[in-house]
Amino acid sequence: MYRILLQTLWLTGILASAPIKALVGQTPMSLSDCIQYAGDNNPQIRIAQLQIVDADWQIKENKATGYPQIGASVGYQYFIQRPGIPASALGFPGAGDEKVAFNAYHSLTPGISLNQLFFSNSYLIALRAAKYYRAYVEHQMAVTKREIRNAVTDAFLPALLISDNLTILDKNIGNLEKLLSDTKATTQAGFAEQLDVDRLELSLSNLRAERDNLARQREVVVNALKFAMGMPVKQEITLSGDVQKLMGEYANADPNAEVNFSDRPEYVQLLKSRELSALQIELNSKTWMPAVSGFIQYQPGFQGGFGNDNKWFFIPSAVAGLSINVPIWDGGAAKARRERAVVGVQTIDAQKQILENAITLEVENARKQYLNASERVKSRQKNLDLAQRIYNTTQTKYQAGVGSSFELVTAEQQLYAEQQSLMQAQYDLLTARVAIKKALGTE
Repeated sequence: MYRILLQTLWLTGILASAPIKALVGQTPMSLSDCIQYAGDNNPQIRIAQLQIVDADWQIKENKATGYPQIGASVGYQYFIQRPGIPASALGFPGAGDEKVAFNAYHSLTPGISLNQLFFSNSYLIALRAAKYYRAYVEHQMAVTKREIRNAVTDAFLPALLISDNLTILDKNIGNLEKLLSDTKATTQAGFAEQLDVDRLELSLSNLRAERDNLARQREVVVNALKFAMGMPVKQEITLSGDVQKLMGEYANADPNAEVNFSDRPEYVQLLKSRELSALQIELNSKTWMPAVSGFIQYQPGFQGGFGNDNKWFFIPSAVAGLSINVPIWDGGAAKARRERAVVGVQTIDAQKQILENAITLEVENARKQYLNASERVKSRQKNLDLAQRIYNTTQTKYQAGVGSSFELVTAEQQLYAEQQSLMQAQYDLLTARVAIKKALGTE
């Protein structure tokens, strides 16, 4: 029970984090039902899905840069004072000092332009980077689903263990109530002492108090499960299944299976992150490559007010051109960016090594946990069988009048302790099987 309390306190710590969305459901839910609910309703899943949608639009945004860019514009100018030079300066015969203006008072210039990028190394790399990022966020979705699945499993198992303990306590309380009733009848008949009744009543009171305490603990743990699922904490929920049933579902956990790092989505995601960083090296290693683009512009200009009249003139213009930009020297900025990208790749390589060691350690620990739990289950089962025989014998002697109530209560307490020890050992074996599948990436 001490371990259950520790798990309960740990799970309680995550309850005050963030608002969660509401959804109803009253039918009993198994572990697979809870995982399915979390996959459909947990906000973290929605966030990961939105990141994928954002990545898709980022690919389209990058592609659009290489498509024809068409724009339209319009401009109007009115010259309050027109620039000009004296007519005499132009060499006209008999010209005076009056100014000769070269532009009209009014100028209306609409225009339409088309720009097309023909070649750019940064554009090509940006297209690849967008696709790599799309793959990266897909693996981020897998990581998120795995984390949520593990969180739901870790929250479900303690709740299930407490439920099984409550079932055993209810059974023991019922047996003890019957024994107490029989003992009271025997006492009234003069074949037993009041001390026997008092001892049984004390034992029954302790069992009921333990059950009430365990029931309150269960509420806390179930609330943590709701949080992991993305379910409102106030929503009612009932759980189905038991430790024995889940033991069968996880019986395929193989402690001797080989470790395959690629089965862990966070490992694959790290590799995708390295690919993105490697693109930065490539981008900043070819800064000498030119960018080629072309353009066409057409302006059907209008000008009016050359003299004292307001006559307008249609003055169109069209131009086409080609632009080639070749970087020559940027002060070393590209080299600095390239070296930073190299450092980023080296950092990810170091992180990959750390993750590989961490996964290997996790698998080894899960294997040892499995072996220890298997041995404890065998040992606890033998102890429970022995405690059951002792209790049955002591109860038979007590009912025959040759045993004391003290011996019966002691045997009863030993039986309850062994029941809980076996259940805890089975729970440890179940969590060990779950841990193996988690560590191997098969969960």
